Amino acid sequence: MTVPELHATAPRGAEGRPLLVLGPSLGTSTILWDEAAALLQNDFRVVAWDLPGHGLSPAARESFTVGELADGVVAVLDALGEERCYYAGDSLGGAAGIELARRHPSRVIALVDICSAAKFGASEGWIERAGLARTQGTASLVVASAQRWFAPGSIERHPVISGRLLHALRDADDESYALCCEALAAFDARPWLGELALPVHVIAGEHDVAVPEGAGDEIAKGVQCGSLEVVADAGHLAPAENPEAVVSAVVKLASEVRA
Repeated sequence: MTVPELHATAPRGAEGRPLLVLGPSLGTSTILWDEAAALLQNDFRVVAWDLPGHGLSPAARESFTVGELADGVVAVLDALGEERCYYAGDSLGGAAGIELARRHPSRVIALVDICSAAKFGASEGWIERAGLARTQGTASLVVASAQRWFAPGSIERHPVISGRLLHALRDADDESYALCCEALAAFDARPWLGELALPVHVIAGEHDVAVPEGAGDEIAKGVQCGSLEVVADAGHLAPAENPEAVVSAVVKLASEVRA
């Protein structure tokens, strides 16, 4: 296993503002955060990163863990010359944030964990999906993902970003996507959630069928300083479906931490 190389966007927002790092959901790219990042740059210096083989990140050919994705985020921080950051991530990106807080606690000020879980269901399901990606390609997953990702009516309300996100899934590197699935299969933060002492605000999508509210509640109750919020009109990709609510939560948490 090795630390994967992660592409990150150029920082958006004025120098001197606190750094906020944004993590993606499996099958998406930094475009998940486009609208939210445009709003967040009013309060932060904002950077978003891509999973291996997604967006602009190089494809992966060796196995990696979710913890090693977190190590890749640290490499992003180092390249920017930043010691600490606020972090917000969706799904797999949120899991990477949990691992970042565990493995590198001095580098994270506070965490917003969105549509994520301490354990993403049965490992066998992820192994099966990895096999589908390898044999049939990520394009074969688009229809099912469109049904699983979005709240009812969300595609109609946000047709442009929804289409871009589904194209990002289709264009993702098959092997890299499969390796991400295998990393999720092995991920289980439940035994050590109680070690996390930083502020953690968990966001659940009201209509998220991929990661239901109970999974977020488990994180909020498992860490030492957690809270839970349910965002309306959102499924699994809340930063794109209801960016205003996600932005408000991130800004509020940072304000509370600084107070």
